[in-house]
Amino acid sequence: MVMSSFFKLTLILIITSTPTSYGETAITTATCTAIHQQNSPISKCNYVKTNTGCVPKGYINYLQIFYCNFSQFPQLGFIFLLLWLVVLFYILSNTASEYFCPAVEHLSKTLNLSPAIAGTTLLPLGNGSTDVFSSIIAFTTSTDGGDIGLNSILGGAIFVSTVVVGVLSLLITYRRRIVIVDKPNFIRDVVFLLFTLSNLFIIIIIGKITFWSSLFFVSTYIIYILLVSYMHFNTMKKHKTVIDVADKDDQIQSTRVPLFGSVVDEENVIHPAEKPVHFEEQVVPDDPKRWIVTFFYVINMPIYIPRRLTIPVITKEKWSKPFLVISVALAPLMVALIWNTQYGKLGLKSSMVIYFVVGSIGIALGTCTFAFTSSTAPPQKCIVLWYALGFLMSVTWTYITADELVSLLESLGSIIGMSPSIIGLTILAWGNSIGDLTSNVAMAVYGGAHGTQIAMSGCYAGPLFNVLIGLGFSFVFVSWSNYPASYVIPEDPNLCETIGFLSVGLLWALVILPKRDMRLDYTLGGGLLVIYFCFLFIKLARALGLLGA
Repeated sequence: MVMSSFFKLTLILIITSTPTSYGETAITTATCTAIHQQNSPISKCNYVKTNTGCVPKGYINYLQIFYCNFSQFPQLGFIFLLLWLVVLFYILSNTASEYFCPAVEHLSKTLNLSPAIAGTTLLPLGNGSTDVFSSIIAFTTSTDGGDIGLNSILGGAIFVSTVVVGVLSLLITYRRRIVIVDKPNFIRDVVFLLFTLSNLFIIIIIGKITFWSSLFFVSTYIIYILLVSYMHFNTMKKHKTVIDVADKDDQIQSTRVPLFGSVVDEENVIHPAEKPVHFEEQVVPDDPKRWIVTFFYVINMPIYIPRRLTIPVITKEKWSKPFLVISVALAPLMVALIWNTQYGKLGLKSSMVIYFVVGSIGIALGTCTFAFTSSTAPPQKCIVLWYALGFLMSVTWTYITADELVSLLESLGSIIGMSPSIIGLTILAWGNSIGDLTSNVAMAVYGGAHGTQIAMSGCYAGPLFNVLIGLGFSFVFVSWSNYPASYVIPEDPNLCETIGFLSVGLLWALVILPKRDMRLDYTLGGGLLVIYFCFLFIKLARALGLLGA
């Protein structure tokens, strides 16, 4: 079920955008750019309906809605699409804060993971799985897929390591919080990423890679995980020694290992083991505010119910046995429905067989959940599996929403009349990284004392995961198919340029953070954003013809 959902989401990402360095986009030959050459509303509507380049990449045909349903009222249609854009942004951010972040936090606590382990495993897995599969499929199913796969992974890496880290730094500073990042873990992640980029740069310069070289490239990630684990257990051992000589109160305050130091507020200190303060719910007075709250509650229900019915939640605050039973039963069916509506094409008979099998599995899971769970308290057995299922379904919802958001942004770009290269450089590039941005920011804001630390670790472990696993396994598959011959790397001078800017951003963080005593501040965040905007300016200038290719 998990593999099917990730596989489907990957195909959406490839078909939707496939950016080729955040500067150029591999737009298919059938595009919808000629829509502005049509003179009448009727001809535009017919063009959208008949041209394959206008087929929606998501689930809704926004161009048909704009040019057909709102052909006589284009301003109203544009407002409608903008409102839906706001709704999609809300769903994306709310799913990250209400489902994804709690799932990561509970999984890490249940597995007794430190912020370093959680940030280098769970967060990259959730944020980068689709990127990994998209890279593998791009390499193995398309003649120019190697160029697409390389640029999409590197483009995502530079966005996450500059924009996301920059936004996190500025956000933390703006909220007047002092976050001290653990120096050894930070240096480890950045140095490994720089080392990986150096190896990739050498591969690109050589222009080919053998099967054995690709295996060595992938094995770097195994070394990285072993080093992370060694540092984690070594810190655990040292911390245990400290606990043994501490008094009982100190033991209570030190139940978690502060691998990333502490998060300090200017007015009070937030300890890792400190419990959140719960405020009593205030009754809204009977005035216009009550009607406003009721209005937004009703508006939110169509957004809340589908996710609540498909994402298993076993926290005490949101515990509901009926919801859990229904969500466990509907989760497999949701994945099958998404797959079949987008890429099934198996015919009615085959589709019915798939629905029957998946539906039977869902009913069986729902029945077991109903029989073996209590109505008054969340389950206490196999909670890792429950949290893992909630984590995976929240990831599914996050990327489904992000893909639909990308489709809408692409349609808005076509309506405005932006060129495909500019769309790929801005709208599609940013849209494909919205999932990473929202999940990391939400983790920093809502993830508790260690949330920012997990998010920061994920900002470097995520790109490392994508490069070594996504590109690594892609190299393994394509080089094995050519064995004993080598796989020829597509020639693209922009690849070296992207690696250069990415390395500059990493070096900036590697120099600034130690000088600032490992504190996130405006200097770090502002510098990273300046680096990205310089990269963006060069790409835009080249796309507009102001610079040579």
